[in-house]
Amino acid sequence: MFSFLRRQGNKAEDQAANYLKEKGYKILARNFSCKMGEIDIIAQDKQNTIVFVEVKQRKTNLFGGGIAAVNKAKQRRITLAAAAYIKKTKINYTALRFDIITVTAGVLTHYENAFSTHNLTL
Repeated sequence: MFSFLRRQGNKAEDQAANYLKEKGYKILARNFSCKMGEIDIIAQDKQNTIVFVEVKQRKTNLFGGGIAAVNKAKQRRITLAAAAYIKKTKINYTALRFDIITVTAGVLTHYENAFSTHNLTL
């Protein structure tokens, strides 16, 4: 049985996935996991950009909210997991992007291009 926090996280991820679909994104994968890390949502936008999305759910913005939880170490793990996904799927794309979606007190905020790959080779 899932813990309360995991169920809340799943609800936030469902809300984020539905939001992206409404915006015209195609959901390619959810909860992709490998030894390097995990990515909550992998989507493709209308311009064939592959979008790796980290979803963070918080009750309040106290202590910086969900966006503050995606620090440099987390960004690196997401980037390495993205490279593993690309290698595994051999997916064709025109560009890559890393987004963060926060859900705070039920309100969704989408931060497009929230961080870069920091010159890592994908």
